[in-house]
Amino acid sequence: MPELEPRRESLEEHAIVLDYLPTGRSSSARSEPLVQLLGEDKFTLLEAVPKSPDIHIGEKVYIGKGDRDKISVIKGRLLYSELTEVSKNELSGAISKIIKANEQKFISIFNSAGPLNIRIHSLELLPGIGKKHLTAILDARDEKPFESFEDISKRVTLLQDPVKLLTDRIILELKGESRFNILTRPVQRF
Repeated sequence: MPELEPRRESLEEHAIVLDYLPTGRSSSARSEPLVQLLGEDKFTLLEAVPKSPDIHIGEKVYIGKGDRDKISVIKGRLLYSELTEVSKNELSGAISKIIKANEQKFISIFNSAGPLNIRIHSLELLPGIGKKHLTAILDARDEKPFESFEDISKRVTLLQDPVKLLTDRIILELKGESRFNILTRPVQRF
């Protein structure tokens, strides 16, 4: 019988810089520059050491395997509560930027999302979507799959901006305020 390989999580390849701390955290015994990052694929919050001070908030950086041009070392994952105030303020804009840049990936969520159990549909986890909006979304996608965020807004009346709905949901998951993680990778601290 063949051995099962352990399941490996895919690592983030690119991230958005949320904050640059030239002298590191004030609570740290060692003074080294740090950046707080948001991964583009799974919205992973990370802390890293930059190679040089030539790094800017909102900048996209490569953090994958191999030669990195701006990041020296990934120190580890962060909890939302460990973010600086600057990072928390930048988070919503960075998430929206990632969602808009990967529109088809997120449109497919609206087109293929299903029930989590017999009582709740995964789309109901998006803030602002209740039973009426859920029914409207399901009816509209049964007629024809959604093609863009604009298409969703046109065909589902009185629905908030879909990018904002997704952004708000991702922030809820990053804060740890949700039982289900449908868009992010949960942090497991031991």
